[in-house]
Amino acid sequence: MLFESGAIVLHIGERSETLLPKEAGARARAVQWLIAALNSIEPSIMNIALIDIFYSNEEWARLRRPGAVEFAQRRLSALSKSLGDKPYLDGDRFSAGDLMMTTVLRMLRHTDIVTSEKRLATYIERCTARPAFKRALDAQLGDFRIAA
Repeated sequence: MLFESGAIVLHIGERSETLLPKEAGARARAVQWLIAALNSIEPSIMNIALIDIFYSNEEWARLRRPGAVEFAQRRLSALSKSLGDKPYLDGDRFSAGDLMMTTVLRMLRHTDIVTSEKRLATYIERCTARPAFKRALDAQLGDFRIAA
């Protein structure tokens, strides 16, 4: 059994050239974006999500949220700039980096913080429209339906 989403995605990627290409440069970039999603983007996204979901009625959270949003927007702006006009983070090819980044960005789907940035909105739409994403999400939600 594995825990930690990054480790799980890397493990699955070892069996999928789509997620982790064999070519060394493309593989390194896929891993780079996976780690960027978890280390550079997720902390600021999770900060807002925690405020919104668990602490929205707390005075300190109402005071902290604008600064948290501003910080996250700086990170998201840099991400958008890196994405540019490419369909995926490494160009035309979807990879483990896109899988992890999309998952992280979806944490704020209850807001327009991410989707107000047009490039990121269309990037998320593109990634989540993939049949494999839809199958995986349906399977994950199926586990929750069974447990409910």
